[in-house]
Amino acid sequence: MRKQAGLIAGIAMTAALIIAGCSGSQPLSTREEGTLGGAGIGAVGGAIVGAAVGSPGAGAAIGAGLGGVTGFAVGNEMQNNENANAQTQQQVQQQQQEIQQQRQQLQQLQQQNETE
Repeated sequence: MRKQAGLIAGIAMTAALIIAGCSGSQPLSTREEGTLGGAGIGAVGGAIVGAAVGSPGAGAAIGAGLGGVTGFAVGNEMQNNENANAQTQQQVQQQQQEIQQQRQQLQQLQQQNETE
């Protein structure tokens, strides 16, 4: 029974790696990584629990589904946080540029006042 659970766990991990490798030239998003990671971990856990009750295939399938949904939820939240942080960083950079431009304008005005 342990041999069968190990085999199913190995197959689940191999499938997750193959899917991750087939993502093309673009890296996976945080959301995709969470979904795949959750599905892989869920499949392994489900296979182990399923093997204990005599149905490792069903356990792996159920575990992969539940893990994938949970992984998506976590990955989605992390992706949203990353997007919000990137937007905030962009706003900060824009404000820093505006401050720098205003400093230059103030210096120019001071120079004009000094020459007059």
